[in-house]
Amino acid sequence: QVQVVESGGGLVQPGGSLRLSCAASGSIFRIYAMSWYRQGPGNQRVLVASITSTGSTNYVDSVEGRFIISRDNTKNTTYLEMNSLKPEDTAVYVCCTLAATLNVPGASLRFWGPGTQVTVSS
Repeated sequence: QVQVVESGGGLVQPGGSLRLSCAASGSIFRIYAMSWYRQGPGNQRVLVASITSTGSTNYVDSVEGRFIISRDNTKNTTYLEMNSLKPEDTAVYVCCTLAATLNVPGASLRFWGPGTQVTVSS
């Protein structure tokens, strides 16, 4: 199968920046979209940003202009650069990879990472 691992979370003051990474590995035939979701305490998981295999990006309104998603297809890795962070950005950030596996190359499946905590606080 496909393993997804995030890194880069931590504690940052309001107005600060963090860069998250998400690497996919395993029996990958092709990766289509890679996305970042976040889930705050007691809240539902919300899509924050996504990027397709050709580099098209999409952002939720609340992070537009502050967050930048990018991707390195040679490393099966996506990044989320988060700037001008606010306390309301505090959440567990979870990476999702939409991919086809070597076992089932014709199917698109979602693979989730365990998440990384981002806390914005003074």
